[in-house]
Amino acid sequence: MEQYVYSLTPQAKTIGMTSADIGRQLRNAFDGIKIQSFYQGSDEIDVRLMLTDDGRNDINALYAFQIILNNSETVPLLEMVEFTTRRGIDKFQSEDGKLMVTVQADVDIGTTNANQVIDKLMESTIPDLEKQHGVNIDFGGTRADEQETMRDMVIGLGLALTLIYIVLAWVFASYTWPLAVMFTIPFGLTGAILGHTVMGLDLTILSIFGLFGLSGIVINNSIVLLSFYKENRELGMDPQEAIVEAACQRLRAVILTSATTIAGLTPMLFETSLQAQFLIPMATSIVFGLALGTLLILFVVPSIIIMLENAGTAVSRLFGGNKSAVA
Repeated sequence: MEQYVYSLTPQAKTIGMTSADIGRQLRNAFDGIKIQSFYQGSDEIDVRLMLTDDGRNDINALYAFQIILNNSETVPLLEMVEFTTRRGIDKFQSEDGKLMVTVQADVDIGTTNANQVIDKLMESTIPDLEKQHGVNIDFGGTRADEQETMRDMVIGLGLALTLIYIVLAWVFASYTWPLAVMFTIPFGLTGAILGHTVMGLDLTILSIFGLFGLSGIVINNSIVLLSFYKENRELGMDPQEAIVEAACQRLRAVILTSATTIAGLTPMLFETSLQAQFLIPMATSIVFGLALGTLLILFVVPSIIIMLENAGTAVSRLFGGNKSAVA
Protein backbone atom coordinates (compact mmCIF):
# COMPACT_ATOMS: atom_id res chain seq x y z
CA MET A 1 0.00 0.00 0.00
CA GLU A 2 1.45 3.34 -1.11
CA GLN A 3 1.23 6.12 1.46
CA TYR A 4 1.46 9.89 0.86
CA VAL A 5 3.36 11.84 3.52
CA TYR A 6 3.27 15.62 3.53
CA SER A 7 5.62 18.17 5.03
CA LEU A 8 5.08 21.93 5.37
CA THR A 9 6.62 24.29 2.86
CA PRO A 10 8.56 27.37 4.04
CA GLN A 11 5.59 29.52 2.94
CA ALA A 12 3.22 27.58 5.23
CA LYS A 13 5.58 27.94 8.17
CA THR A 14 5.91 31.65 7.50
CA ILE A 15 2.18 32.32 7.75
CA GLY A 16 1.87 30.20 10.90
CA MET A 17 0.23 27.05 9.53
CA THR A 18 0.98 23.75 11.29
CA SER A 19 0.80 20.12 10.22
CA ALA A 20 -2.18 19.70 12.57
CA ASP A 21 -4.06 22.51 10.80
CA ILE A 22 -3.49 20.91 7.39
CA GLY A 23 -4.32 17.43 8.66
CA ARG A 24 -7.55 18.57 10.32
CA GLN A 25 -8.86 20.14 7.12
CA LEU A 26 -7.90 17.12 5.03
CA ARG A 27 -9.61 14.79 7.48
CA ASN A 28 -12.76 16.89 7.49
CA ALA A 29 -12.84 16.81 3.71
CA PHE A 30 -12.19 13.09 3.27
CA ASP A 31 -13.73 11.65 6.44
CA GLY A 32 -16.49 14.23 6.77
CA ILE A 33 -17.86 16.61 9.39
CA LYS A 34 -20.91 15.66 11.40
CA ILE A 35 -23.41 18.48 10.91
CA GLN A 36 -26.68 16.90 11.98
CA SER A 37 -28.23 13.81 13.54
CA PHE A 38 -31.82 12.61 13.33
CA TYR A 39 -33.78 9.53 14.24
CA GLN A 40 -35.50 7.28 11.77
CA GLY A 41 -37.56 4.94 13.86
CA SER A 42 -35.18 3.61 16.52
CA ASP A 43 -32.03 4.26 14.45
CA GLU A 44 -29.88 7.38 14.85
CA ILE A 45 -28.58 8.66 11.52
CA ASP A 46 -25.65 11.07 11.20
CA VAL A 47 -25.42 13.57 8.36
CA ARG A 48 -21.82 14.25 7.37
CA LEU A 49 -20.45 16.86 4.97
CA MET A 50 -17.53 15.62 2.86
CA LEU A 51 -16.15 15.43 -0.64
CA THR A 52 -17.95 13.29 -3.18
CA ASP A 53 -16.79 9.71 -3.74
CA ASP A 54 -15.08 10.75 -6.98
CA GLY A 55 -13.29 13.57 -5.22
CA ARG A 56 -12.08 11.35 -2.38
CA ASN A 57 -10.79 8.68 -4.76
CA ASP A 58 -9.06 11.02 -7.25
CA ILE A 59 -5.48 12.05 -6.53
CA ASN A 60 -5.92 15.17 -8.68
CA ALA A 61 -8.70 16.33 -6.36
CA LEU A 62 -6.22 16.13 -3.50
CA TYR A 63 -3.72 18.27 -5.35
CA ALA A 64 -6.39 20.82 -6.17
CA PHE A 65 -7.74 20.93 -2.61
CA GLN A 66 -8.04 24.43 -1.13
CA ILE A 67 -6.69 25.15 2.35
CA ILE A 68 -8.43 27.78 4.47
CA LEU A 69 -5.96 30.11 6.17
CA ASN A 70 -6.39 31.79 9.53
CA ASN A 71 -7.62 34.98 7.80
CA SER A 72 -10.29 32.94 5.95
CA GLU A 73 -8.48 33.14 2.62
CA THR A 74 -7.90 29.99 0.61
CA VAL A 75 -4.74 28.76 -1.11
CA PRO A 76 -3.99 25.54 -3.05
CA LEU A 77 -2.80 22.65 -0.92
CA LEU A 78 0.39 22.25 -2.97
CA GLU A 79 1.50 25.72 -1.89
CA MET A 80 1.33 24.65 1.75
CA VAL A 81 2.79 21.14 1.65
CA GLU A 82 5.17 18.90 -0.26
CA PHE A 83 4.25 15.23 -0.81
CA THR A 84 6.53 12.21 -0.66
CA THR A 85 5.49 8.59 -1.11
CA ARG A 86 6.49 5.50 0.83
CA ARG A 87 5.18 2.07 1.63
CA GLY A 88 2.40 2.41 4.17
CA ILE A 89 0.50 0.24 6.66
CA ASP A 90 -2.97 -1.05 5.84
CA LYS A 91 -4.23 -0.59 9.39
CA PHE A 92 -2.93 0.40 12.80
CA GLN A 93 -3.03 -1.88 15.82
CA SER A 94 -2.23 -1.14 19.42
CA GLU A 95 -1.49 -3.14 22.54
CA ASP A 96 -1.37 -1.64 26.05
CA GLY A 97 -1.65 1.82 24.50
CA LYS A 98 1.38 1.33 22.23
CA LEU A 99 1.42 1.20 18.45
CA MET A 100 1.94 -2.34 17.19
CA VAL A 101 3.09 -3.52 13.78
CA THR A 102 2.76 -7.18 12.83
CA VAL A 103 5.24 -8.76 10.40
CA GLN A 104 4.43 -12.23 9.07
CA ALA A 105 6.64 -14.67 7.22
CA ASP A 106 6.60 -18.31 6.17
CA VAL A 107 9.56 -20.64 6.65
CA ASP A 108 10.83 -23.09 4.06
CA ILE A 109 10.72 -26.25 6.19
CA GLY A 110 12.95 -28.03 3.71
CA THR A 111 15.79 -25.61 4.47
CA THR A 112 15.34 -24.52 8.08
CA ASN A 113 12.71 -24.15 10.80
CA ALA A 114 11.13 -21.25 12.65
CA ASN A 115 13.16 -21.76 15.83
CA GLN A 116 16.48 -21.54 13.96
CA VAL A 117 15.40 -18.35 12.20
CA ILE A 118 14.19 -16.76 15.44
CA ASP A 119 17.38 -17.70 17.31
CA LYS A 120 19.48 -16.18 14.54
CA LEU A 121 17.42 -12.98 14.56
CA MET A 122 17.61 -12.74 18.36
CA GLU A 123 21.37 -13.16 18.19
CA SER A 124 22.15 -10.33 15.78
CA THR A 125 19.34 -8.44 14.06
CA ILE A 126 16.74 -7.88 16.80
CA PRO A 127 19.02 -6.17 19.37
CA ASP A 128 20.23 -3.72 16.71
CA LEU A 129 16.67 -2.88 15.61
CA GLU A 130 15.49 -2.33 19.18
CA LYS A 131 18.46 -0.10 19.96
CA GLN A 132 18.28 1.88 16.73
CA HIS A 133 14.53 2.53 16.61
CA GLY A 134 13.56 2.28 20.28
CA VAL A 135 11.01 -0.50 19.75
CA ASN A 136 10.19 -3.75 21.55
CA ILE A 137 10.06 -6.86 19.36
CA ASP A 138 8.24 -10.01 20.44
CA PHE A 139 7.59 -13.21 18.51
CA GLY A 140 4.15 -14.75 18.15
CA GLY A 141 2.61 -17.12 15.67
CA THR A 142 4.13 -20.58 15.63
CA ARG A 143 6.69 -19.77 18.32
CA ALA A 144 4.02 -18.57 20.77
CA ASP A 145 1.80 -21.54 19.97
CA GLU A 146 4.69 -23.93 20.59
CA GLN A 147 5.48 -22.33 23.95
CA GLU A 148 1.85 -22.58 25.04
CA THR A 149 1.68 -26.19 23.83
CA MET A 150 4.85 -27.05 25.74
CA ARG A 151 3.40 -25.63 28.96
CA ASP A 152 0.26 -27.71 28.50
CA MET A 153 2.30 -30.80 27.68
CA VAL A 154 4.41 -30.46 30.83
CA ILE A 155 1.23 -30.43 32.89
CA GLY A 156 -0.14 -33.37 30.91
CA LEU A 157 3.12 -35.28 31.37
CA GLY A 158 3.01 -34.89 35.14
CA LEU A 159 -0.61 -36.03 35.24
CA ALA A 160 0.09 -38.99 32.92
CA LEU A 161 3.06 -40.22 34.98
CA THR A 162 1.02 -39.96 38.16
CA LEU A 163 -1.84 -41.97 36.70
CA ILE A 164 0.56 -44.57 35.26
CA TYR A 165 2.15 -45.05 38.68
CA ILE A 166 -1.22 -45.42 40.40
CA VAL A 167 -2.43 -48.01 37.90
CA LEU A 168 0.81 -50.01 38.04
CA ALA A 169 0.90 -49.91 41.84
CA TRP A 170 -2.66 -51.26 41.90
CA VAL A 171 -1.95 -54.00 39.31
CA PHE A 172 1.31 -55.25 40.88
CA ALA A 173 0.27 -54.55 44.51
CA SER A 174 3.67 -52.93 45.03
CA TYR A 175 5.01 -49.42 45.48
CA THR A 176 8.44 -50.12 43.99
CA TRP A 177 7.78 -52.30 40.94
CA PRO A 178 6.06 -49.42 39.10
CA LEU A 179 9.31 -47.47 39.45
CA ALA A 180 11.14 -50.25 37.59
CA VAL A 181 8.59 -50.05 34.78
CA MET A 182 8.66 -46.25 34.57
CA PHE A 183 12.46 -46.26 34.69
CA THR A 184 12.43 -47.46 31.08
CA ILE A 185 10.86 -44.21 29.86
CA PRO A 186 14.09 -42.14 30.03
CA PHE A 187 15.96 -44.86 28.13
CA GLY A 188 13.43 -44.68 25.32
CA LEU A 189 13.73 -40.90 25.25
CA THR A 190 17.50 -41.25 24.95
CA GLY A 191 17.06 -43.41 21.87
CA ALA A 192 14.68 -40.86 20.35
CA ILE A 193 17.18 -38.04 20.85
CA LEU A 194 19.97 -40.12 19.33
CA GLY A 195 17.67 -40.87 16.39
CA HIS A 196 17.15 -37.17 15.74
CA THR A 197 20.91 -36.69 15.78
CA VAL A 198 21.45 -39.54 13.31
CA MET A 199 18.70 -38.26 10.98
CA GLY A 200 19.88 -34.65 11.27
CA LEU A 201 16.51 -33.47 12.59
CA ASP A 202 15.58 -30.88 15.19
CA LEU A 203 13.20 -31.66 18.04
CA THR A 204 9.73 -30.31 17.21
CA ILE A 205 6.27 -30.47 18.75
CA LEU A 206 5.57 -33.59 16.69
CA SER A 207 8.77 -35.11 18.08
CA ILE A 208 7.35 -34.58 21.56
CA PHE A 209 4.10 -36.26 20.50
CA GLY A 210 6.18 -39.21 19.33
CA LEU A 211 7.90 -39.34 22.72
CA PHE A 212 4.52 -39.61 24.45
CA GLY A 213 3.54 -42.52 22.21
CA LEU A 214 6.94 -44.13 22.73
CA SER A 215 6.53 -43.97 26.50
CA GLY A 216 3.33 -46.00 26.30
CA ILE A 217 4.92 -48.65 24.08
CA VAL A 218 8.00 -49.26 26.24
CA ILE A 219 5.87 -49.38 29.38
CA ASN A 220 3.65 -52.03 27.81
CA ASN A 221 6.66 -54.25 27.11
CA SER A 222 7.88 -53.80 30.69
CA ILE A 223 4.45 -54.67 32.08
CA VAL A 224 4.41 -57.93 30.10
CA LEU A 225 7.85 -58.86 31.46
CA LEU A 226 6.96 -58.08 35.07
CA SER A 227 3.65 -59.91 34.84
CA PHE A 228 5.47 -63.14 34.03
CA TYR A 229 8.01 -62.43 36.75
CA LYS A 230 5.22 -62.05 39.27
CA GLU A 231 3.68 -65.37 38.20
CA ASN A 232 7.05 -67.10 38.54
CA ARG A 233 7.55 -65.65 42.01
CA GLU A 234 4.13 -66.91 43.04
CA LEU A 235 5.22 -70.40 41.93
CA GLY A 236 8.03 -70.26 44.47
CA MET A 237 11.01 -69.37 42.26
CA ASP A 238 13.79 -67.23 43.73
CA PRO A 239 14.05 -63.68 42.28
CA GLN A 240 17.00 -64.29 39.96
CA GLU A 241 15.58 -67.49 38.52
CA ALA A 242 12.14 -65.92 38.15
CA ILE A 243 13.35 -62.86 36.24
CA VAL A 244 15.59 -64.91 33.93
CA GLU A 245 12.70 -67.25 33.16
CA ALA A 246 10.34 -64.30 32.55
CA ALA A 247 12.83 -62.66 30.17
CA CYS A 248 13.26 -65.91 28.24
CA GLN A 249 9.51 -66.53 28.03
CA ARG A 250 8.69 -63.02 26.78
CA LEU A 251 11.80 -62.45 24.63
CA ARG A 252 10.06 -63.40 21.38
CA ALA A 253 6.88 -61.45 22.17
CA VAL A 254 8.75 -58.26 23.14
CA ILE A 255 11.05 -58.40 20.09
CA LEU A 256 8.22 -59.16 17.66
CA THR A 257 6.05 -56.35 19.04
CA SER A 258 8.89 -53.84 18.72
CA ALA A 259 10.09 -55.16 15.35
CA THR A 260 6.67 -54.92 13.69
CA THR A 261 6.21 -51.37 14.94
CA ILE A 262 9.67 -50.34 13.78
CA ALA A 263 9.21 -52.04 10.38
CA GLY A 264 5.89 -50.29 9.85
CA LEU A 265 7.27 -46.81 10.60
CA THR A 266 10.71 -47.09 8.98
CA PRO A 267 9.54 -46.35 5.38
CA MET A 268 8.20 -43.02 6.61
CA LEU A 269 11.71 -41.96 7.65
CA PHE A 270 12.82 -41.97 4.01
CA GLU A 271 9.69 -40.40 2.53
CA THR A 272 10.42 -37.21 0.57
CA SER A 273 6.91 -35.83 0.03
CA LEU A 274 6.02 -32.52 1.65
CA GLN A 275 3.18 -34.03 3.71
CA ALA A 276 5.53 -36.59 5.26
CA GLN A 277 8.01 -33.96 6.43
CA PHE A 278 5.74 -33.11 9.35
CA LEU A 279 5.48 -36.76 10.48
CA ILE A 280 9.12 -37.77 10.11
CA PRO A 281 10.19 -36.33 13.51
CA MET A 282 7.39 -38.25 15.26
CA ALA A 283 8.30 -41.48 13.45
CA THR A 284 11.97 -40.94 14.30
CA SER A 285 11.15 -40.66 18.00
CA ILE A 286 9.21 -43.92 17.99
CA VAL A 287 11.52 -45.98 15.76
CA PHE A 288 14.85 -45.16 17.40
CA GLY A 289 13.43 -44.87 20.90
CA LEU A 290 11.73 -48.25 20.63
CA ALA A 291 14.83 -49.92 19.16
CA LEU A 292 17.01 -48.82 22.08
CA GLY A 293 14.22 -49.17 24.64
CA THR A 294 13.58 -52.81 23.72
CA LEU A 295 17.19 -53.79 24.37
CA LEU A 296 17.20 -51.92 27.64
CA ILE A 297 13.93 -53.52 28.74
CA LEU A 298 15.45 -56.99 28.35
CA PHE A 299 18.60 -56.11 30.29
CA VAL A 300 17.99 -53.10 32.52
CA VAL A 301 14.53 -53.90 33.89
CA PRO A 302 15.58 -57.37 35.16
CA SER A 303 18.59 -55.77 36.83
CA ILE A 304 16.42 -53.18 38.53
CA ILE A 305 14.00 -55.82 39.74
CA ILE A 306 16.83 -57.87 41.26
CA MET A 307 18.19 -54.74 42.95
CA LEU A 308 14.77 -53.94 44.40
CA GLU A 309 14.30 -57.51 45.60
CA ASN A 310 17.74 -57.52 47.24
CA ALA A 311 17.04 -54.16 48.85
CA GLY A 312 13.67 -55.42 50.10
CA THR A 313 15.26 -58.55 51.53
CA ALA A 314 17.93 -56.49 53.28
CA VAL A 315 15.32 -54.21 54.81
CA SER A 316 13.26 -57.20 55.98
CA ARG A 317 16.30 -58.77 57.66
CA LEU A 318 17.22 -55.45 59.24
CA PHE A 319 13.81 -55.16 60.90
CA GLY A 320 13.51 -58.87 61.63
CA GLY A 321 10.83 -59.56 59.02
CA ASN A 322 10.52 -62.44 56.64
CA LYS A 323 8.54 -60.76 53.89
CA SER A 324 10.05 -58.95 50.96
CA ALA A 325 9.44 -55.20 51.05
CA VAL A 326 8.59 -55.08 47.38
CA ALA A 327 6.40 -58.12 47.01
